[in-house]
Amino acid sequence: MPRTALLALDLQLNHLAHLPDDYLPRAVAALGAARAAGVPVVHVALRLRPGHLDAHPRNKVFGSLPPALFTADDPGGALHPDAAPVDGEIVVHKNRVSAFAGNDLRQILAAQDIDHLVLAGIATGGVVLSTALQAADLDYRVTVLSDACADPDTALHDTLVNSVFARRGEVTTVEEWSRALNAGAREHR
Repeated sequence: MPRTALLALDLQLNHLAHLPDDYLPRAVAALGAARAAGVPVVHVALRLRPGHLDAHPRNKVFGSLPPALFTADDPGGALHPDAAPVDGEIVVHKNRVSAFAGNDLRQILAAQDIDHLVLAGIATGGVVLSTALQAADLDYRVTVLSDACADPDTALHDTLVNSVFARRGEVTTVEEWSRALNAGAREHR
């Protein structure tokens, strides 16, 4: 039977440094809701090669980053301890904006018969947007947790959540999603 997975996107220390302190608890609540309901969690994080050999200088996002950022040796590239994987959760590294870039995420999802992706992460105008659009084009069902996504540009976040994502899938809050997971679990008992 096809299943749902939560993609926890770029919950890395470097990204969290650009957001208000009230964001992380909402993302952690999404992780808790997924885990309590038995929904697989896949952590996706940006990781570039040392010296950024995989980032072309023409790339506006990655070409201008200092060469030590988001490498395996960058402490700021680590997932926040409160959002870190627990035993059995998968971590996938990407080398571009989309969660699907430069890795085997599609293969992992297919092997687990995942057909519905729930997105939470940073930034709404970056990895969330790119992943949501690509996932919809790949025929996944897509749900965006509006309050478990954040962007330093709050106006952009609001526009994407209210005008773009609903055209490609579903938009809900962590609390609403958690209630739906609980109701679904009660139905299957």
